[in-house]
Amino acid sequence: MQAANLYLCGTPIGNLDDVSQRLLDTLEKVDLIACEDTRRSQKLLNYFSIKTKLISYHEHNEKQRSQELIEHLKSGREIALVSDAGMPGISDPGEILVRQAVAAGVEVIPIPGPSAFLAALVVSGLDLSSFSYKGFIPRSGEKRQSFFEELALAKDTTVFYESPYRIKDTLKDLCDFSAELAARQTVVAREITKIHEQKYYGTAAELEGQLKNQEIKGEIVIVIAGRSEIKEESEGWEDLSVLEHLKLLIENGMTKKQAIKKVAKLRDLPKSDVYKEAVVISVDKDKFE
Repeated sequence: MQAANLYLCGTPIGNLDDVSQRLLDTLEKVDLIACEDTRRSQKLLNYFSIKTKLISYHEHNEKQRSQELIEHLKSGREIALVSDAGMPGISDPGEILVRQAVAAGVEVIPIPGPSAFLAALVVSGLDLSSFSYKGFIPRSGEKRQSFFEELALAKDTTVFYESPYRIKDTLKDLCDFSAELAARQTVVAREITKIHEQKYYGTAAELEGQLKNQEIKGEIVIVIAGRSEIKEESEGWEDLSVLEHLKLLIENGMTKKQAIKKVAKLRDLPKSDVYKEAVVISVDKDKFE
């Protein structure tokens, strides 16, 4: 028996008018709908009078459930995969099932729908020729520190999700990490496609000050411009001391390790000598703990 199709269905991120007829037709014709939250998806089905059976598929059962769904597909039962909002697999369960479906020779068909991060990107006014999507960023510790280090060096526009409970801390951390990050053009978009949709434009520092005393609710997307080219070998560094040169590079977004390597190369000095100068520079590794 030929395996049935797996449909990846994009659902509304806030506005039911964004539902396509193709989505409704697909949800109605499949044998089973795998969903992140059966209660939430049932409301969507009830609104459009769709009677298809639901089965849970979320981060806590996706490994086990994926195997079950593959067996259903192999037996000829067509399945639609939906998340609570947006496209499955984008910061939501789905990747494991798709990988197994492809390996099993199952046809995977996208039914495109809304995406909060793409919607925020296109209204950001920032460079869209190349961008990096980071999902939900780390909350604390070394992983969060590493995220800001990578962001400081990123030349592409970066977009990521954040909780309304952490948005203020994240903007503050952006500004505290380096003056260069604080000066980058940034967009904070909340409640995309919903009644209370809002977008804030400015530098990271301006938005940090603007939102500091506001109550922020809803789903948040942050879009931040890429790093401008820094003329690390421009005229004038020869007049700086090694310590001043290090501080300049770090202020422009480099980590201490990267700055040491760069200064040593430019000045033809042993890295150990540059490191001795760098010891006095305070870089708080624990500020994201």
